[in-house]
Amino acid sequence: MNMDLRTVVRTAVIAGVAIAFQALNLRQPITGPGINAILYVASIYIGPVSGAIVGVLTPWIALLTGIMRFAPAVPVIMAGNVTLALVSGYLHRFNRYFAMAFAAALKFAVMTFGIKYLIAQGTQVPAPVYTSLTITQLITALAGAVVASIVLRGLERFGGNRHGGSRS
Repeated sequence: MNMDLRTVVRTAVIAGVAIAFQALNLRQPITGPGINAILYVASIYIGPVSGAIVGVLTPWIALLTGIMRFAPAVPVIMAGNVTLALVSGYLHRFNRYFAMAFAAALKFAVMTFGIKYLIAQGTQVPAPVYTSLTITQLITALAGAVVASIVLRGLERFGGNRHGGSRS
């Protein structure tokens, strides 16, 4: 990915959108799909590294603003977000819908492994946190894929092609 000025600005804008969305302090059934949709859009429309950058920032913002109150989960969420961003961002060229579904499944697997690792290391993970960081992640990532599909279609139709070019 070429990190030219346009890419940097687009990444900053979409990171700002993600932070603003988190600041609404909505419940997870809304915030989860919304943030996942933003990650998909960043990864597919701007580039995989853009999505990964946003995916690393959002859990930290959630922790700093009190949305996420379980600090040991931050690296787990980061790993899940980066997985979703890189997989969807690199595989979408073959089939966007498969890429997003596969990315959601891998995010779920990475986060489940991460939470189980924390438990194996002696971290006390409350049951609601365990649920919200495992199966709920699969559901919100798939719901985010649906939202992202609609947004991406609109961006491609009205905003030119991805990665900064304009329609010919």
